[in-house]
Amino acid sequence: MKSHFYLIFILAVLVVGGIFVFGKDKGDSTTGNSAIPPITQQGQMQNIVLSIKDYNYYPNTVNVKAGEPVRISLDKSVVGCYRTFTIPSLNVRKSLQSPSDYVEFTPTKAGTYKFACGMGMGYGTLVVE
Repeated sequence: MKSHFYLIFILAVLVVGGIFVFGKDKGDSTTGNSAIPPITQQGQMQNIVLSIKDYNYYPNTVNVKAGEPVRISLDKSVVGCYRTFTIPSLNVRKSLQSPSDYVEFTPTKAGTYKFACGMGMGYGTLVVE
């Protein structure tokens, strides 16, 4: 009897967690719903707005220039653990709670860097040229 209770409890936690992470409307920034294009440049600042498409960051590959500051924000389609944005090899990690939140950093070395959500479920590639 106790084992059935634990099994049902664990199943309920998994279902609720799945709904929280994957159940919300994902939207699609390619249809013009976003006022900011995915990648823009304002002066020297490279602005990147990421969304979610097929349970992954979109665009999945982002090209930026070395030595110029980068500002990354997440649009309203991004939910759950995807809101904690990380680039481990550049020591970038920040929880972006709303589309107005952003993380800024200046990549100094050319290379290819993986970015991911806080749990490593969603990911992408930052190419610094």
